[in-house]
Amino acid sequence: MLTYLCTVIYLENGCMSEIGLINWLSLAWFIGCWVAYTQFAKYKAKTSASLSSVLHVHRINWMRRLLQREVRVGDAALLANLERNVNFFASSCVLILAGLLTALTAVDKVEGMLSGVSFAVVDTLLALELKILTLIGVFIYAFFTFTWSMRQFGFASVLVGAAPLPGDDSVTAAERRSFAIYGAKIIDQASRSYNYGLRSFYFSLAILTWFIHPWAFIAAAALVVGVLYEREFLSNSLEALKKVENVGDKLFKDDKELSRY
Repeated sequence: MLTYLCTVIYLENGCMSEIGLINWLSLAWFIGCWVAYTQFAKYKAKTSASLSSVLHVHRINWMRRLLQREVRVGDAALLANLERNVNFFASSCVLILAGLLTALTAVDKVEGMLSGVSFAVVDTLLALELKILTLIGVFIYAFFTFTWSMRQFGFASVLVGAAPLPGDDSVTAAERRSFAIYGAKIIDQASRSYNYGLRSFYFSLAILTWFIHPWAFIAAAALVVGVLYEREFLSNSLEALKKVENVGDKLFKDDKELSRY
């Protein structure tokens, strides 16, 4: 037993030294940036306007007005278009994963190509395998989030088909209000999964700089966080969405049921 433990410790220390401490630290920084920003954005959206919180209000308005329409063909087309966008990214993930798995089986050739880049750091094969495996993990996560988003948009399509007609007296006003709130929440959940998948693509671009140098990777991960924050909380698109029907002024004030969480 003691011999086995010593062997494991030796192998682990060998991997640590061969991959390099700076690579492990940069990977930890990358994961920390991703997880920390995800949690930060989730909780900040509860108290301040963001693309997700403002769009949620517009989705509720969409569902309320859908209930006033006899014909819902346009609403179904809008959902189908959203689902088609998600499907494109999910399909892209499969193609990217196929390419990455091919690169993993030919990591020695990848090393040869990178050695021809003058400003790229020379890494061991084990370090290159770690970088490719990290990219594979990111796109597997993205694939699962995109496919879950597709399923939830499918749920929303079922709700559109099941929406009560304007003249249906068997449905109370409270039930119509509940339909608008929770129908919008299903679309919101689908959009949130889609957003998580898009973030995966953003962070995957940061990983590409890891093949150049770990410090470039650290800087790129921080840059991605800055770009995401600017787009979700400070963008011109957000300001325009807030001004539509003065949603920005009503957010978190008029309707407690508008909460996304």
